[in-house]
Amino acid sequence: MLMNVALHGMEEAAGVRYHPDGHRDVGTAVPGCPVLIRYADDELALCHSREQAEQVKARLAAWLAPRGLAFNEDKTRIVHLDEGVDFLGFNVRRYRGKLLIKPSKTAVKRIKARLSAEMKALRGHNAQMVLIRLNPIIRGWSAYYRHCVSARVFNELDWHMWKLTYKWANWTHPHKGKRWIVGKYFGAFHSDRRDHWVFGDRESGAYLLKFAWTKITRHTLVKGWASPDDPVLTSYWAARRRRGKPPLDPARLRLLQRQRGRCPLCGELLLHADQEPQHPDEWEQWITAVRTATRHQAIALDAGPSTNGGPVVFRLIHTHCRNRPPDGVGCRSALLQPHPTRQ
Repeated sequence: MLMNVALHGMEEAAGVRYHPDGHRDVGTAVPGCPVLIRYADDELALCHSREQAEQVKARLAAWLAPRGLAFNEDKTRIVHLDEGVDFLGFNVRRYRGKLLIKPSKTAVKRIKARLSAEMKALRGHNAQMVLIRLNPIIRGWSAYYRHCVSARVFNELDWHMWKLTYKWANWTHPHKGKRWIVGKYFGAFHSDRRDHWVFGDRESGAYLLKFAWTKITRHTLVKGWASPDDPVLTSYWAARRRRGKPPLDPARLRLLQRQRGRCPLCGELLLHADQEPQHPDEWEQWITAVRTATRHQAIALDAGPSTNGGPVVFRLIHTHCRNRPPDGVGCRSALLQPHPTRQ
């Protein structure tokens, strides 16, 4: 955050201009001017010509100098968008006149190497342990890259995972045939999908997720003037978080959205996150933390009180709210109180 605050004003110094309030495209860049993308001390400037790019670099160098900062020349370069550039694990490149943002080849190579290393380390363990170790990695990586053009990469990674799981099964049962191995570890474990090649555990019914099951959702551009460090824009960032869909299982996601992310008993947030995780590892940790919280009953699935003999409505609540007496009156469980309605 300190770095973000220290570098406020960099866009203006680079010559970026946004449409003002009252314009139909308020918050978007004025045509013809450069666009600056910044995360901490990493930045990417998209310009319309090499001359403009050199001009932006000179302006920024002059703006950084009084602040005791300078470009790392070894990492700074000017390239044509037809050649493409990697930034924060993404590749930004123009294909036949159309700009596409994809997972970078380096990022794909890195996740393949990690999955291969994990599967090799899991030799000697059972299928349940494979699922415990790999599902958070798959969820985290696909959550980070679900906002860009990732469908083909997701399918490629699923093929890589199939080879790894089949190889693991062959190593685990060296004297069994292919048909026996397929029958034991692969099948239509996911009841909502017609996929008979899902790796899973027959005893528990648990299965390995696939990257391609993650829905691609296009990223909504942030208004050019909006900074997450500006307290005046708290409601703007809160609204963006509400529109986002965290990669949870469908049932809990529906409940979370219906409740606007809040516990119906105390009104506080169920999942505390000021902003989306900014890295695949952060997504992995966040998803694991949510699942751990649910498993350890910090967040519980509860059948709320029915009204007029109607159907039981399930809801997500804080477990610590369950046994707290309402307003300190009596000793009845808070679950017995009417479910407050939010407008």
